[in-house]
Amino acid sequence: MSKRIAPKSKLSILLILGIICCTISCTDPNPKLGNFQVLPSPQQFDIQGTSDLRPDDLKSVFIDRGYDLPLVGELLNRLDFSAADEGVDIIASISPDINLGLEGYQLKIDSDKITIRAKEETGLFYGFMTLQQLVEDATDQGVNLPLCQITDQPKLTYRAIHLDVKHHREKKDYYFSMMDRLAQIKVNAIILEIEDKLQYPSQPVGSPDAFTTDQWREINDYALARNIEISPLVQGLGHASFILKHEQYNDVRDDPESDWAFNPLDDRTYEIQFDLYRDAMEAFPNGRYLHVGGDEVHTTGRGSGKSPLQLNLIWLNKVCQYAAENGRTPIFWDDMPLKYANFYSPLYNLNLRQEEVDSIWNANESLLTQNLDDFPKNCVYMRWNYHTPQALANKKVMTWFTENGMQVMGATAGQTRWVLMPQRESNIQNIKSFAISSIESGSDGLLLTLWDDDSPHFELYWRGIYAFSEYTWSGDKRSKDRFKKIYRQRSFGSSAADESLAFIDKLEEPVGKWLNALVGEKSERRRLVKLDNPVEAIIDLPDLENKGQWTEKHRDRLESARKMLAKNDSVAEMLNRLKEVSNRNQFTLEVYEQVNELTRFTFETLLALEKIDTPSEVLDDTQALEELDQIKLRFSELRENLEMVYAKSRVIEKPNNYLLDQDHHRHNANQSRNFDWQFIAELKLLEKLENMKLQD
Repeated sequence: MSKRIAPKSKLSILLILGIICCTISCTDPNPKLGNFQVLPSPQQFDIQGTSDLRPDDLKSVFIDRGYDLPLVGELLNRLDFSAADEGVDIIASISPDINLGLEGYQLKIDSDKITIRAKEETGLFYGFMTLQQLVEDATDQGVNLPLCQITDQPKLTYRAIHLDVKHHREKKDYYFSMMDRLAQIKVNAIILEIEDKLQYPSQPVGSPDAFTTDQWREINDYALARNIEISPLVQGLGHASFILKHEQYNDVRDDPESDWAFNPLDDRTYEIQFDLYRDAMEAFPNGRYLHVGGDEVHTTGRGSGKSPLQLNLIWLNKVCQYAAENGRTPIFWDDMPLKYANFYSPLYNLNLRQEEVDSIWNANESLLTQNLDDFPKNCVYMRWNYHTPQALANKKVMTWFTENGMQVMGATAGQTRWVLMPQRESNIQNIKSFAISSIESGSDGLLLTLWDDDSPHFELYWRGIYAFSEYTWSGDKRSKDRFKKIYRQRSFGSSAADESLAFIDKLEEPVGKWLNALVGEKSERRRLVKLDNPVEAIIDLPDLENKGQWTEKHRDRLESARKMLAKNDSVAEMLNRLKEVSNRNQFTLEVYEQVNELTRFTFETLLALEKIDTPSEVLDDTQALEELDQIKLRFSELRENLEMVYAKSRVIEKPNNYLLDQDHHRHNANQSRNFDWQFIAELKLLEKLENMKLQD
């Protein structure tokens, strides 16, 4: 926005207002400028007043050089494309000599026409994406488009999200709509962790419901037309359960009893992995990268005597050479070498001073430098840090990589606690910190990881994605609180910017409490699937012969449930209001609504048990048992509604012949073929309640 200078007198205020009124419109005695907020924020955005153009006035466009714009957004879909520049509302041109970088653009709205200029086609496309947002704001508020000039280009050139499909896949149409939405906020790349959701022609590890190469190619081509480059991630060395769970691959396991890791000294390991890499690159032929994985793995080479770091680097050199031979730059998660060098914990310690960091590093650096010649130099070492990217130790490591001739790129996260929806305000502050430090260090890009470990619905990731878009494109132009307001405006309409509709942060606490609300103190939800008798780990039930004891025992849990229900009620009211005023992304609100209702059920169930336990004549034993039946009925209705909403975009059940892995990370999302995993604690509680009824 243009800089405002505070006037020194009432007279100067009046003079300025008079000038503005004439600048805005001399024909409208009561002009309304409107609230125009572009996301990501343009580098320069100067508004002089109001144009004579209303959104509906934009009917035609001329684009020189015959550039064929992808039809993203309502504006481009309704415009007529003219063969001449006379009498059109929008003129778009490519000017190779314009003083802008790639993806940059200039947008100017005059009183009666709009011009967009860029160095190349992508910048032109992004100019239209910005214009689309201005049109949305003007339409929402019933005002004319602003009289303005925008000059814009990104701070980081590679702005990638991580699309993880290991535990589910979306319906194909949803991927298309996802690409449109990413394009509108100028995200330009995806690292797609494909796992078993590709029907690999060379190895029989694809899920029965996996997409074919041609189906993924269709999504790849659709994304590419929208300036989104997809590069595959096929987990290697570790995280290999999707391959090694199959009996025919038992011989290449590093540990014969575990499906987690390959043996890096077995030649067949590379035959298999190279087959999968080749198939994945054919499905996504336009990506510049091949992400080879490599994180969270400790191998022995079947007792070879080589150190874990040596084994890791043997594997890494072979897969990096393969990537280079196939025209790809390999990406490698960098955590294991740092763990072997005893420098992992400092990466997450914000309290360490520089001299402390240097001391720890100096004591351990030799563990890395003695193997320095074995670190591939054609590899991008991805420095992932989801909590403390600003830690001095994190910056120390990134500097070490670059000083030793290696490429490094950061990876932040849109979800940092594995639960029903992203927590910690969608990790906005850390996304911002890593983006700004990447810009300041001269990095080419940043990745936003979106892990499928507990498989939140993708609609719940969007606020983190919008934050990533904002800070990787624009840098430090908006505070976290300011961003949240603009996210709501961009997602749901101008009316949604009102603080009284800020529902996401309010929902985070009930979701956090929901996680283990029905689980006993010595266990947790994510471990239930691995227990021999998970029902025993569920909270105990009231004893109808000794009413009141259960309530006293769980007083704190019940008080928390009451507080969370009040928040559920508040969130439900906000969502209802938003659904009334919002004119876009209603499905996002529907998904949040289901999350709110699931957590509400859990807290209401605890209070229903309290009611049963009350030592009074409120409920006799027969009525208490009837109340248990009501809990079961409420859950059945809840599950039906949630699955119906989720299934609008995703495949929620795995095929009957799908082989589950051993799940060393306790990913509940891969521990049942149907959607039971989402309700594991609730289902076990219902089982316990049924046993209680039978006993009575």
